Amino acid sequence: MTPPRLNRPLALEAPLRVSDGAGGFNVSWQLLGTHWAEVTPGTGREAGAPGGAVSRVPVRIVLRASPAGSPMRPAADQRFVDGGRVYTILSVTERDKDGRYLVCQAREETAV
Repeated sequence: MTPPRLNRPLALEAPLRVSDGAGGFNVSWQLLGTHWAEVTPGTGREAGAPGGAVSRVPVRIVLRASPAGSPMRPAADQRFVDGGRVYTILSVTERDKDGRYLVCQAREETAV
């Protein structure tokens, strides 16, 4: 198996719920750290969404593994940010049996 080309720095962020003082909450994002990664986009499609159409592109992100339980290990419902691009993490698995790399299945959504 050839090693991935980790050539893009991605900021890993986790959702942080903050009380709005009226019984609800607002979601803000907390920076957990930066990972160097290989990003491979899939075939996108346009979908309807409240407020207009959205372009959805599945993305495969490969990065060096972090130990289970580490705050630097990506998890579903977190996100990677690359400048103005946001990749919502859907799942995380090991790429190889030795656990040296992780594969994150993610989705990038952009308003059309």
